[in-house]
Amino acid sequence: MATSRSPVLIVAAILASGLVGTQVAACGAGSAPLPAPSASGAASAEEQCLAVANAKHERRSGEPDTIAVSHILVKHADSKSPKAGVTRTRGEACLRAQEAQKALQGGADFKKLVGDYSDSPGVSGDGALGSVHRSDLEPAFADAAFQLDRGQMSDVVETAFGFHVVVRTE
Repeated sequence: MATSRSPVLIVAAILASGLVGTQVAACGAGSAPLPAPSASGAASAEEQCLAVANAKHERRSGEPDTIAVSHILVKHADSKSPKAGVTRTRGEACLRAQEAQKALQGGADFKKLVGDYSDSPGVSGDGALGSVHRSDLEPAFADAAFQLDRGQMSDVVETAFGFHVVVRTE
């Protein structure tokens, strides 16, 4: 179903309704086991973020052929095709993506977050990837994106390109 509303407006409307915060809590709760505590007795924030970002997502039965998604991508120095000047570590990139996710949960403007956080080349500035097939996407991204319902936001997801926060818009 096509719509004349932009993904940013859809996300803004969803955020205004409080729908995303409710669904994110349901989606993200318990999705990844936390890493074993370190010698100090607690897993670091980076370890926790990486565990969530690499959680396995089950493929849903009856999923649609295509969905529309927007995302924020945070690259690190060892990711595929990092932008010039990106020197952050993998752990730092994960935490940065998590920070963007929390800001979005708190009602921040998605387009502003894309401008502030995303290192994604080829995106028109609003994070929209448009309508995609599962086969168009990296497997971890596809698994997370196709698991979402319309208006739902993913946990942080890691691919070879970096760390993503995905919002399904259609």
